[in-house]
Amino acid sequence: MTSRLWVRSSWLLGLSFAPFVACGGGGGNLGADCDPSAASACGEELICSPAADEGHVCTLAPGADCDEGAKDTNGGCAADARCAVPAGSEEGAHAICLVSLGGTCDPEDPYCDDELTCAETTSGEHRCYGKVVMRGDVTDTSNAAAIEDARVLALDEEGYAVTDVAVTDIEGAYELEVPVVRDDEGHPIDTTFTLQGSAQNYEPFPRGARVALPISTADAEATGNLWVIEQALTSIGLVPLPEKERFVATGSLVGLDGDSNVGGALVVASGPNGTFSGITDKGGAFTLFNLLDGTYTVRVYADGMQVESLELTVEGANLDALTLNEVDEPTTTVTGSVQIVEGGGETSVILVVEDTFDEDAIRGEVPRGLRAPRSGRPSITGEFTIEGVPAGRYVVLAAYENDALVRDPDANISGTDIVHIEIPAGTETFDMPDSFKVTQALATLAPGVDGPEAVSDKPMLQWADDSSEDWYDVRVFDSFGEEVWNSLNLPSVSGGGVAEVQYGGPLEPGMYYQFRVSSWRDQGNGDASAIATTEDLRGVFFLPAP
Repeated sequence: MTSRLWVRSSWLLGLSFAPFVACGGGGGNLGADCDPSAASACGEELICSPAADEGHVCTLAPGADCDEGAKDTNGGCAADARCAVPAGSEEGAHAICLVSLGGTCDPEDPYCDDELTCAETTSGEHRCYGKVVMRGDVTDTSNAAAIEDARVLALDEEGYAVTDVAVTDIEGAYELEVPVVRDDEGHPIDTTFTLQGSAQNYEPFPRGARVALPISTADAEATGNLWVIEQALTSIGLVPLPEKERFVATGSLVGLDGDSNVGGALVVASGPNGTFSGITDKGGAFTLFNLLDGTYTVRVYADGMQVESLELTVEGANLDALTLNEVDEPTTTVTGSVQIVEGGGETSVILVVEDTFDEDAIRGEVPRGLRAPRSGRPSITGEFTIEGVPAGRYVVLAAYENDALVRDPDANISGTDIVHIEIPAGTETFDMPDSFKVTQALATLAPGVDGPEAVSDKPMLQWADDSSEDWYDVRVFDSFGEEVWNSLNLPSVSGGGVAEVQYGGPLEPGMYYQFRVSSWRDQGNGDASAIATTEDLRGVFFLPAP
């Protein structure tokens, strides 16, 4: 702000604004009446602002130095601003013009007052309104202890990171500002976000059977100038990993230009000692926790981006300042189709990064934007298209959603194999040669019908009977995707109704478990096939930490 020299001169003149002559230009002086429609309504470094009563006057621009002691003239600031030292400034910092609640602002140089942010409004303007913040904590699921230095960020409904990373304090607490459009009165419009959390020596959240549920800004409560969301969903529990020596790698994703959206990209490090992943914040920064010694190839997956891969070696030390660069290469449009063979309805299709896929748990990491439909409720009944797919190897699945549909498990018919595809670099379109089938799911009855359910003891696992089955297989997986218990060849249930089995596996405090059931039919001649399974997200239970 080059206005500082002449503003400081005005202090020496006792802030006699009316006769003061602004340097340069031919517009009005500081404090003079002005016409906002005029090309040069005010002198250089001044703006034509609405007056406190009526009309317009020449004032200092937001962010310009001002005299905090000149109360009668508001320090030379506009009527919708105040002259003050910004909160958190270094000792000796000078007062500047800060835009007050409801005042117009420039998102590039906002200068909003304390606890305010330059928010977009439904009318397309930008005004300073109270920040919308999520508050919560991150704890160890095994003992409810606070986790310090955990990372938390927010993603929008399409998987784009819209915040930088918040780091938890010694009590595990964090505060995260989220961008929300406002109505004409400054109230947040209804917007949903999900949270992603990670920490050293803990499994990331979400992962496997644990999904991040949407958090609505409709639940925000006004607290002073702030809008605060603090509820059960803003608290994150992380599952501790087995004891091993682990390391951390940090870095940043650099886009080709200012238009590149580097937030929410999936960063995957794959090697002989495992696969590890992280998510970039809105500025492209990322952290890969819990790396074991070894060599890795680091790749980035996100819609509309091709990023060069990186080779790294971990040898008993943390790594930092890794740089991943976007390259000027086109992405691919993937097309295919699904067949809904029983039950009707609509589904979604996702691309899972193959290196992250667990064949037993049928789980993996889904990059930002690689879903059809891209956002909203499931709507696929046949053909689908996924645009902006970067080069790589993927597993194509019906999405992890409670839509009453699952991949058809019947291996005796075509179109039921798990589909793996490889997208070469430079491919404009990739047409899947075969469709794959989805079918009606077995209904999960208890526990964990609508979300993870707390239990006090080993539960009875219940599901709706499949009237055409000969037997059932029940498998239970922990949060790491490991099968920890099973009960196979359970006899059929005559007359329909409820099928059940008593869980007999481990039940550690803070660990999450999911039971999955498949019904089987004897095809004769020693052949058998699975004909239905329970849904991807149901049947999750846990024993709370003491």
